[in-house]
Amino acid sequence: MPRSLPVIVLLLCLPLWLAASYGVRYGLMEDAQWVGLCGVPGEYWQCQLRSLLGLAIHFQVIAWAGLGLALLAQLLAGRAGWILAALALLFGIPALVLYTASIAVFAVVLAGLRLVRQPVPSKLG
Repeated sequence: MPRSLPVIVLLLCLPLWLAASYGVRYGLMEDAQWVGLCGVPGEYWQCQLRSLLGLAIHFQVIAWAGLGLALLAQLLAGRAGWILAALALLFGIPALVLYTASIAVFAVVLAGLRLVRQPVPSKLG
């Protein structure tokens, strides 16, 4: 497998993930139709999803998960740190879009810095 393949896949998936996050924000969280439809509890599964997502936004769960993964990625070397940084981006981007930008910006920046960091050459001898 070429070394640049994971980077290419990540660069292709991140804009799609950003678009999906905006779709959730404007299609589920801010759409006026759901306010009326969710007046009756338990009628639609989308209302329960909207409610749980609202709680996750209120308690900043998504942003803190992204920040925690980004900080942990800074400590781990090699592939494990890179994977954790990619996961931190997967949490950080929706957190930026879904109203918790103050914390999520640190997660996205730290994850991005970890993704572009050059590996430390090993010393032999």
